[in-house]
Order: sequence, then structure tokens, then C-alpha cells
Amino acid sequence: MSNLTMPTLTVAFKQRASTSVARSQKGVVAFLIRDAAADEEPKTYTLTSTAQIPQTLGTANQAAIRRVFLGNVNPPKKVLLYVMGADDTVTAEAAVLTWLATQKFDYLAGPDDLSPEEAGVIKTWLVKERSDNYAIYKAVLPELAADSEAIVDFSASGILVDGETFTAAGYCGRIAGLIAGTPMTQSVTYAALPEVEDIDRMTLTEMDEAVGEGKLILFHDGEKVKCGRGVNSLTTVTGRSDVWKKIKIVEILDMIQQDIRLTIQDNYIGKVPNSYDNKLQLVTAISVYLQALAKDGLIEDDFTAGIDVDAQDAWLQEQGVSTVDMSEQEIKEANTGTHVFLQLFVTPIDAMEDVAVGIYL
Repeated sequence: MSNLTMPTLTVAFKQRASTSVARSQKGVVAFLIRDAAADEEPKTYTLTSTAQIPQTLGTANQAAIRRVFLGNVNPPKKVLLYVMGADDTVTAEAAVLTWLATQKFDYLAGPDDLSPEEAGVIKTWLVKERSDNYAIYKAVLPELAADSEAIVDFSASGILVDGETFTAAGYCGRIAGLIAGTPMTQSVTYAALPEVEDIDRMTLTEMDEAVGEGKLILFHDGEKVKCGRGVNSLTTVTGRSDVWKKIKIVEILDMIQQDIRLTIQDNYIGKVPNSYDNKLQLVTAISVYLQALAKDGLIEDDFTAGIDVDAQDAWLQEQGVSTVDMSEQEIKEANTGTHVFLQLFVTPIDAMEDVAVGIYL
């Protein structure tokens, strides 16, 4: 049986890897708006271009959706639009959260008048979805010190566009589209927003402090407005590395986690005997996937994948099996019922951001 199924798994991993960069070039944005057009009941739309924007929406909301599609290197692949009533709010029991849980998207942004309370509700819901349901949702929320790799704390004011001034809340959709339209081979650091004429400016010290506090900011370089360093809101990294503070790195790690989990679900779980040989073939298949990511410049090529001996040892002891006299190889080969314990070590590759140039005469 294993000789028939495991090659299928390897092929599936190769297919995932071969499309990784292409998939990262066009993300999906879930965008929530409030509009009188939905006063009777919420309405949902799947938009792949600005030509599909519902003309029944208010002009300000239509403009906000067009800004989402501005993207960065690319526009977002699609925008999942949820239109709430003009007086609807995002609460823990709101229908919009139930709807979001049934969708696949990369970044979420709320209405231009999203309140701090609503932002807190979204943050709580999103972090729980990532923890409990392995979702890879992330959100751009205004002025929210969420301390989470899944939340981008967008902090800016006085955003001037065509004579109109926006708050951070009013521009989160634009930032979500910008991040979603940035491939994983790049970061959003110094990504330009050509439509923005000016912003409330900060000193270099203020900008450094804001970035250190986990804020994604905008700054004016004297010619144009750009994003600051591409960080999320994570500031507490106990037991983890600082790399989790980077938007680009979290994108890569989320993709790896989802690709491996879904591919194993589709091609391995329930279909393959849990023998030592089949565990090794699974490790090989995952290694093939990681090698392709390394070739694409997403991770370093010094990755490792293998059986988690410590976890397997602990499980065996919990089952009453004495491992005191067992060698490491014997622990690896031991019968673990339906359980498979693997561990991966990967190093995502960041983008060039800190450049020092010495000029000598």
C-alpha cells in the first residue's frame, strides 16, 4: 500500500512548492464596509477587479475598494467584500465573524470608521482562529498594539489623497491590499504609495520608536510617501525569535505550515500504514518541498526535517513503555499507534533592508 500512496504525496508536495511563489504574488483581502445599501441584510461579494465594484454602494466605499486593488507589485488576487448595514457593529457574536470563518483570505481590514472596540474584537477572534483552527488569517488594524504576529498595527495620520485627509482606520484597506499584492520574495519595507500626497510627518527618532513598538508606519522621503519597516505588532517574543516580528517572514512560515498540513491531510492521513519506513518517506517528501522553497529563495538551504525523537520518547513513556534502555534509533522505529511526531528546522530568507555603503577616495 505504501509504495502506491507515498509517491503521490511527494508529487503533491512538489506541486505545492512549484506554485509557492506564484501563489504569494497575489493574495486575498477580506474587506468589511458599512453601507446603507445593506441595511436590510448583509451582502457579500467576490471581486476580482474594480470593474465588479457594486454601483449601489456609496461613493466613498467604492473609492475605498478601488484603493484595496491598488496593491503593490501586483493587485490582490481578489477582494472578499462584506457589506454591513450602516449602523451594524463588529461584536463577538456578529454574523460577519461567522462568515469570515468560512472564507480563505490572507489579510482582513475593516470599515473606515472601525472603532477601537471593534478592532479588539477582530484581534481576539483572529488570534483564536489561528490557534484553534490552524487558520493563517492576518489583519491590518488601526492603532492597535495587539502584540501578535497576525496583526499589523497600522499607525499613520493626516494621510492626504486628492485633497481628502484619511485616518489610519480609513487606510487599512489600502495597506491590506498593498501587503497582499507583495510577493514573499519581497518585503513591504519602503513600498511606495504613489497616490498619497502627504502625511503627518515624524522625526527619525519618532519613526524608530514607532517601529520598535511594532507599528507599520508611513513616512515621506522628500519625494514620495512610503511604508516604514515591514513589521507586525508582535513585541513580546519570549521563547521565539525576533524574525516573527516581520510581515514577510510570517507570510513564509504560514505558507509552509498550511502547505504541509493540507497536503498531509489530503494524501497521507488515513491512507498510509504508520510504519517507520512510511514516516521516513513522509520526511523525504517534506524535504523535497523545502528544497524547492530554498531554490526559490524563500528559505535557506540548511533546513532539516526528521522524526522528533524527544516527542516520540515522551509519548512512548506516557503509554507505559520504558525507553531507558532504548537507543535513539529504537525510539525512532517504535510503534506510535496513529501518531506521527516530526520536527522541521527552517530559516526564512528576509529581504534586503539595512544597507551600509562605504565610499572611499
